[in-house]
Amino acid sequence: MDVQLKKGILDVCVLYALSRGESYGYKIISDLEGVIEISESTLYPILKRLEVGGYITARTAEHSGRLRRYYKITPLGLSKLRSGREDLLEIQSIYKAIFGGKI
Repeated sequence: MDVQLKKGILDVCVLYALSRGESYGYKIISDLEGVIEISESTLYPILKRLEVGGYITARTAEHSGRLRRYYKITPLGLSKLRSGREDLLEIQSIYKAIFGGKI
């Protein structure tokens, strides 16, 4: 898959996972399991980029004696999620037009 296309899809997937509630890295990966493959080394740069862009916020809290970073979607992130959903629906429409729903 094209790297730029996958990058956009991964952003939408992470935002979707966070739209369901505050979460942390391992849980996000678990939530997306079976939907799209994502590793920790891929996830954390995405989270950082989304945080810098104002799409998510992060806080650190202690959990079982260790510090854990929790992420939460912002209103701007919800807007980006809606826009990303529209983009994916457009891609789906193009796919159906080209391939008739078949590979």
